[in-house]
Amino acid sequence: MTSLSEARFHDEDAAREHIEASRWPNGASCPLCGGLSVHRMAGKTQAGMFLCNDCRGKFTCRTGTVMERSHIPLHKWLLAIHLIASSKKGISAHQLMRNLGIGSYRSAWFLAHRIREAMREDLPAGGLGGKNKVVEADEAYVGGKAKNRAHREPAPKKAVLSLVERDGRVASFHVANVTADTVRPIIVTTADRASALMTDESAVYPRLGKEYASHGTVNHSANEYARLGGFMHINTAENFFSILKRGINGVYHSVSEAHLHRYLSEFDFRYNYRSGLGVEDAERAAKALKGAEGKRLTYRQPREAGHA
Repeated sequence: MTSLSEARFHDEDAAREHIEASRWPNGASCPLCGGLSVHRMAGKTQAGMFLCNDCRGKFTCRTGTVMERSHIPLHKWLLAIHLIASSKKGISAHQLMRNLGIGSYRSAWFLAHRIREAMREDLPAGGLGGKNKVVEADEAYVGGKAKNRAHREPAPKKAVLSLVERDGRVASFHVANVTADTVRPIIVTTADRASALMTDESAVYPRLGKEYASHGTVNHSANEYARLGGFMHINTAENFFSILKRGINGVYHSVSEAHLHRYLSEFDFRYNYRSGLGVEDAERAAKALKGAEGKRLTYRQPREAGHA
């Protein structure tokens, strides 16, 4: 016997009811004008449609979300959200296409990008860290290796800067070049200056570290990975990068610079709602579904994202 929670993954009516309950736990409201005087329309052709008595606009649970104007059934949307939210290293668009029975790779690819947009979150008020908290900052380079290419050179690796609050959240950014001028604005607007900042020995960080409550470093080039009884280290950031690199190299294989920020949102989201913080797969997927509200991503936007 199929449980009610499982039914949403293969039954369109159950999926629509699940999304409506998530979006409007206290009853539907109009996403067009904000009105509360709405009623459900009758008839098979208008299944799931509401009419606003104030603005006379029609809407569904898709309206005003990343699912708007999508022809992919809602139950496949829910299953795709669950798969991406529960796959620690991600799931490829080809795999989504096969698992969900989507007709084309392009549709599955765009579906995955819209879910990544739903996973994009703003920083908490005040940023990461704070008094008596530690924020680790480190950079990594993602992309293929020349030795793994038989014929042509791989695209240049892309730099990623991540700030990780110990026992907390991560925020990752793609930067064109890792220099003091490019890194400082990101760090000072992301990490609370009352934090203890931990970095490696890179020349990018010494002047920046003076702006924080304290600044600890480890010298990786001298095989030093922790000091002061294990307090000074950036192993938390390194652990995050290990998951990111395994996902990009082993699952996605190739990520263009124009779309890298969306993949970073995906990996950040799963890390920020990880099992270690008491969040399991179903709750993580539910948070991603809530994140779909109030966002749109048209087909033109992903291609232009790198120039925004």
